Amino acid sequence: MINYEMFARIYDSVMDDSLYQKWTDFSLRHLPSAKDKKKLLELACGTGLQSIYFVEAGFDVTGLDLSAEMLDIAKKRRDSKNLDITFIKGDMRDLSQLPKFNMVTCYSDSICYLQDEVDVGDVFKEVYNILEHDGVFIFDVHSTFQTDQVFPGYSYHENAEDFAFLWDTYADEAPHSVVHELTFFVKDKTGDFKRFDEIHEERTYEILTYDILLEQAGFKNVEVYADFEDKKPEETSKRWFFVARK
Repeated sequence: MINYEMFARIYDSVMDDSLYQKWTDFSLRHLPSAKDKKKLLELACGTGLQSIYFVEAGFDVTGLDLSAEMLDIAKKRRDSKNLDITFIKGDMRDLSQLPKFNMVTCYSDSICYLQDEVDVGDVFKEVYNILEHDGVFIFDVHSTFQTDQVFPGYSYHENAEDFAFLWDTYADEAPHSVVHELTFFVKDKTGDFKRFDEIHEERTYEILTYDILLEQAGFKNVEVYADFEDKKPEETSKRWFFVARK
């Protein structure tokens, strides 16, 4: 059985730590003020690092993720810092059991892991339904330039004393889609290395498609930015940010 504390360290090691502050800074520029302890739902919260940044910025945070193992790690992080964060296991395609929120975020291109446009549209509708009036929904996705030009052929390998990590990415069949092949070698308590393999499939769409799906969900005011900055997307932008208001 994999040591999920070790897995979290590997998972977090491949993430650029500075991204969490960038997501936080972008959010603070586009979300309502946190001074009134506004309620924020973080979709696909993973190991809870972004949730902690949001709480430290003053928000009343609930984190939702599909992985019970990731949430176990998130809860340990929360408890170690003695923070008040609610973590819930759930599927963002069905948020009907949740209360209302002033804002919802979904970062780290988590929308790109949804199977197709139908799922993306379903998530947008679920988010719209749980937002308070004037609520804000922010998410980021890979640009089509990222999936079509940057990712295919990407390779990242990391070696440490107690783990090794291999990440290779290939173009997939559907338009603007890629497959990430991840291989972990993790040292167990006996000193032996165990291998774990994961396949991650991601897909993005044209900006117009996201705009249409957001409009169909009910959002009336949608702004699009690129690469963590308040600038419009360009041909070579790698990450798109959508700010949708109810």
